[in-house]
Amino acid sequence: MTRLTLHTEASAPEGSRAFVARAITNNGFLPNLIGVLANSPQALETYLTVAQINAKGSLTLAEREVVQITAARVHGCDFCVAGHSAAASKQARLDTDTVIALQRGQATGDARLDALRVFAEAIIATRGNVDDAALAALRDAGYSDQQALEVVLGVSLATLCNFANSLARSPVNAQLQPYLPENFQAGAGDARAV
Repeated sequence: MTRLTLHTEASAPEGSRAFVARAITNNGFLPNLIGVLANSPQALETYLTVAQINAKGSLTLAEREVVQITAARVHGCDFCVAGHSAAASKQARLDTDTVIALQRGQATGDARLDALRVFAEAIIATRGNVDDAALAALRDAGYSDQQALEVVLGVSLATLCNFANSLARSPVNAQLQPYLPENFQAGAGDARAV
């Protein structure tokens, strides 16, 4: 049970209904995050708008999902870990072992993705005040100053949804349950079919 109202398309405030309908169309179901954010049309619009802006950046979808899974893990948001693990698997086509490593905060074996994960962790831990070595490591992995700022953008987007879910204690939708760390297993091809 959530601590905040978990809206449906019918119960959402008028200012949120179009956003809720769009989320249902895009996902095939209403993610509980959207149902919670619907309590504030402004919060919901901000989340969706920033997500669109984030998608226009120079980081690839896989790289953006690295940032999102990392932030969700660090912030303790199981809902977002599951949701972004699903996106990383189904849309970004990251392999299961890579997603599991990200869920655990471990090396993936991909030097660029690992540098991005470590940098995102540092951005969160230091609230952006990373040391010179952390920034140099990101640059050494081939990332630009623009992309360093896009990590900050991704973390800001994640913070909104991670904190909203934590505040509400949003349950993980059945459609995302297979992507929770305790359910998502190496070689579990059936989990990708959800």
